[in-house]
Amino acid sequence: MKNFKHINMLFLLAIVMFSCEETEYEFGDIVAPSNLVVNTEVVGQDDENPYGDGSGVVNFTASASDALAYKYVYNGKEEQAPTGELTTSFSTTGVNTYDVTVIAYGKGGVSSAKTVLVEVLAFYTAPAELLEMLYGDGTKTWRVKAESPAHFGVGPTDSSSPDWWAAAPFDKANKGGYDDRITFNSDGTVMYATNGTMYGQSAVLDADYGISWEANADNEYENYPVDDFSDTWTLTAPDGQETLTFNGNGYHGFYVGGDHSYAILERTETEMSLRTTGADGLGWFAILTSEDEPVTEEGETLQSIFTNEVWADEFDVDGAPNPANWGYDLGAGGWGNNELQTYTNNAENVIVEGGILKIIAKDNESGGYTSARLKSINLQEFTYGRVEVRAKLPAAQGTWPAIWMLGANFETVGWPACGEIDIMEQTGWDKGKTSGALHFPDNSGGNAPHDDTENETATTEFHNYTVEWTADVIKLAVDDMVFFSFDNTAGTPFNDDFFFILNVAMGGSLGGTIDPGFTEDTLEVDYIRVYQ
Repeated sequence: MKNFKHINMLFLLAIVMFSCEETEYEFGDIVAPSNLVVNTEVVGQDDENPYGDGSGVVNFTASASDALAYKYVYNGKEEQAPTGELTTSFSTTGVNTYDVTVIAYGKGGVSSAKTVLVEVLAFYTAPAELLEMLYGDGTKTWRVKAESPAHFGVGPTDSSSPDWWAAAPFDKANKGGYDDRITFNSDGTVMYATNGTMYGQSAVLDADYGISWEANADNEYENYPVDDFSDTWTLTAPDGQETLTFNGNGYHGFYVGGDHSYAILERTETEMSLRTTGADGLGWFAILTSEDEPVTEEGETLQSIFTNEVWADEFDVDGAPNPANWGYDLGAGGWGNNELQTYTNNAENVIVEGGILKIIAKDNESGGYTSARLKSINLQEFTYGRVEVRAKLPAAQGTWPAIWMLGANFETVGWPACGEIDIMEQTGWDKGKTSGALHFPDNSGGNAPHDDTENETATTEFHNYTVEWTADVIKLAVDDMVFFSFDNTAGTPFNDDFFFILNVAMGGSLGGTIDPGFTEDTLEVDYIRVYQ
């Protein structure tokens, strides 16, 4: 196994020249440059080193009669050379041949051109700080920086950023990518810990692994079953672009196939931004970090900065909910989520009893369901703070309870432009977990940043569901244990007033199949409190 710490890149240059047919045109006093001559000097070239000293540096000198300026075109680049002199370095590893075209410009923009061929063989010495970043004292482990905006993205292959789409923090949670760990070793090996699953495009995973799996709506495989594996890596710098290449199936957290070469666009001691060209011909981006996962992952105890209670509904008066706090959404249709209930404001669906708000989903005995959806729009709205909701959730299969917030400008800008904070949701098929999410433009529906947490007694005991919301961060917690964190910025819609919504849906995208024997079940809310 090669020790890549000592790899050098040697450029061997063989110069073979040929000239394009030179053409001279006269337009009165405007004469195209003639007698164009291009001289090349390979730095360090002698009898023992016919291709130079390995630096890859070549000096070009062009001259022509009646020429005013020159331009060099090579390897996809154009460089102006007013005096005809250019020094450049070719840095692609291995033997490569480059066409270098020199254009001489005369009066009126008329020109003549000549092309020379430059044959190059290169060795490369990776900078010490790049090797230190990659494997440190001998080994270093990296992960997808899921907490960072644009940790995954897609854009043009020649761009330095994911111009077409970029993931929000934790946008692709629970899909098999964030738990990957990539350990680089100084001997040129890499250990890839998948924790049993991968995340990537279905077509290339089919081609490279051949395991049948169920694709999502974006033709991706989530939690695709692949065991840990080892690989080797190399560093090169074609045309000065530092590039990390996996020699097998190594990848950057989202599998896109291609040649598994990753341009290192930016790097610090603990972070690198990468771009690869996938098998689909698109540029796929990722951010990797060698830092530990942020403390704001599940397991952190919420330390709130908000201690002054500014509003609460303790539901301590029996009867209908307080009209100073709550209005209703009424009717059927499910608001695009294929839900099956009709929302009412009837006492059989919503009532306060014994200090508890009860939202009751019922079989209406006519093949349908009724429930309630309370909202505080134009009544109780807040910007920033800690919102704490103590609740017990329905247990029946097919019920979809939610405690959430919408931007108060919802009625003018619509959704998702208004923003949505899901403090608590629970699917109709997994009553042992609860989840939270944020929805906003380009990060809505199934693309919303979200996460879930184990909550085995959600339907039998009351728990505190909390959002800690500032201009800098939004954290979601259950019983003060944080399970989701999002870096808020001035560019999100989470910096203005929001109002509350409490509801129980039946069926739909997160309710799923309803128990055929369902009769009724209840979301119970002990209180809602807001601290600022």
